[in-house]
Parts: sequence; structure tokens; C-alpha cells
Amino acid sequence: MFKLTSLNLNGIRSATNKGLVPWLEKHQPDCICVQEVKAQAPDVEGKFEELAGLKGYFQFAQTRKGYSGVGVYSRLEPSDVRIGFDQGEFDAEGRYVELRFDTPARKLSIISSYFPSGSSGEERQEAKYRFLDLVYPHLQKLKKQREFVLCGDINIAHQNMDLKNWKSNQKNSGFLPEEREWMTKLLTKGGLHDVYRRLKPEATDECYTWWSNRGQAYAKNVGWRLDYHLATAGMADLARTEAIYKGEKFSDHAPLTIEYDTQL
Repeated sequence: MFKLTSLNLNGIRSATNKGLVPWLEKHQPDCICVQEVKAQAPDVEGKFEELAGLKGYFQFAQTRKGYSGVGVYSRLEPSDVRIGFDQGEFDAEGRYVELRFDTPARKLSIISSYFPSGSSGEERQEAKYRFLDLVYPHLQKLKKQREFVLCGDINIAHQNMDLKNWKSNQKNSGFLPEEREWMTKLLTKGGLHDVYRRLKPEATDECYTWWSNRGQAYAKNVGWRLDYHLATAGMADLARTEAIYKGEKFSDHAPLTIEYDTQL
């Protein structure tokens, strides 16, 4: 089995201070895709290049320090590493790392991606739409070439069951009609699969992966499902188990782990 975890760290220094490494040592994923590293290369060197025996591969934000940044930690060395996807605005923000594990029998990519949030205002919402417009054709092209699983904080709750207060959030970023329509297109015409939903089609309250720091959202489980495994059909068909870990709180997101009946 191939155990793949996704986690928005909300800062790698913060998450490791909250016990992430001992959990990884116990949990033993083959890969963990991380988002919001919130660090630069000098911050990572000699400290976070490896976690629990997993080697990290990163794209750091160039626009400003302590912002965004993604990575994939892997137990197995990849055959190739692709950093970024648009060679422009969003690569500068540190939003895409792809590890390739190619054999004569199969071409497979594991991708960590952090989709923009539009919650801070109209300017960032427009940036989010630009990102969605760019990443969709990129994934469609990639799908024709190889199997992949994209793990990440997508910053979109797709359906009413994916957040607690859906009625009051219909005009808020993360649950806007345009965002949800994009996700529907990706999962229908686009041919990708929401792996968690394939395994847990009716899950509601237990499906959340993010909680606001305001009020008592976590204590009351007023959450959103923002973290996904988005997979090509061949990989989605191999998904066997899912788990959202809430035993410890490493960030404002919970780790999402799915086991696939395959080996890298």
C-alpha cells in the first residue's frame, strides 16, 4: 500500500513545534504533501530538509517572505522533480511541486499545490480565478501524459455537505458559485476524481479539514473541507482507506491521508 498524506502546515516551524515529526514517525506515510510552508530556503536548510526520514522538495514564495510555499516529503527518491507550472505569477507565490515516479510500467506524479484564497478581498479573489483558469488546462494536459494525485489546500468547499454553515457562506470566498462550478467541471468534464468523496460519499461533519481561529470553530466543529486528493481515474480506482487525523492539532488544518493499493 502507498500511504499519501496532505497537510496545510500554516508554517513549518509552527507545525513542527506542535508535534508534527513524532506523529510522522508513528504514522509512517510514504509521502506527505505540505502547503503554506511559510519559509525560505535558508530557513529550511539544515532544519527541515528531512522530516521523519522523508526528504523534502520545495517551491518557496519569491514575492514575500513568510508567505505560501509548498513541498513534498518522500521516502522514495523521485525520478524527476518539477517545480512550478506557470512560470509566472503563481510560481512566484510558491504554489506547485510535482514529484515523478516513473517505471517502465507506469508514469505517476505526486503533486502538492496550494490554491489561492480570495478571502482577503476582491484583488485576491481575482487572482484565485486567474489561478483556476491556468491550472485547469495544465492538469488536463498532464492527465493525457500520466497518472497523478494532486494533494493540497484547494480553498474550495465543493458541496453543501463540505462545510457546516453553507447557507450563510454562499457569498464568501471558498464557497462562491463560480468556484464550485469550476470544481464540478474538473470532476466531470475534466475527468479527475475527488478521492475522499469516492470513499466517503455521505460524510458531513467528519469530513472537515479546516476550522477558523475565530470563536470556538474547532471546539464546535464548525469546519470546511478544503483539503483534497484530486486523482486521475487509474489512481482513484486504487484508493482503499481514508483518514482525517484530529487527535492532535498541528495547524488550523487537519492531515488527510489516503492509502492506495499500489507501490511507488
